[in-house]
Amino acid sequence: MARANRNRADNRLDSPKGLRAPLPLFQSRDRTGRFSEAFARAMGTPWFLIGMTVFVTVWLVFNTVAPEEVQFDPRLTNFTLLTLILSLQASYAAPLILLAQNRQDDRDRVQIEQDRQRAERNLNDTEYLAREVVALRLAVKDLASKDFIRAELRSLLEELDREKDTDDATGR
Repeated sequence: MARANRNRADNRLDSPKGLRAPLPLFQSRDRTGRFSEAFARAMGTPWFLIGMTVFVTVWLVFNTVAPEEVQFDPRLTNFTLLTLILSLQASYAAPLILLAQNRQDDRDRVQIEQDRQRAERNLNDTEYLAREVVALRLAVKDLASKDFIRAELRSLLEELDREKDTDDATGR
């Protein structure tokens, strides 16, 4: 049964026959990117710098003070092994740090685009509200005010009083 499952996994239709699966680290760009960010983040800490300083100091002191028989990177050869190790570390660190920076740039680019869209929506909303306020002001300007209504009512009352006076005078 286990052999049948293994054969089924090996004979997938979406990959050429006999092609091996990629290493787990490289299966996903995102996984590699997360690794590079974690690596860059760790290298940027004070603890990494302190640890590296202690490591190099112990290396230099041991290979300078210890008897020549136990020194594995003697001072007379200008600490060739230490230089090689630090160069190797730098050659791996630089591309991983650049990869982490590229991922951060991509995130920043997306954030800037979202901020731009949000600002554009806010501007459109503000313009809409400004137009609505202007429309309300115009509508209120066309409405009759209290004083206007009072004046109209007074003039109607005066007109009714005059008509009443004329009706009383004519005897109707």
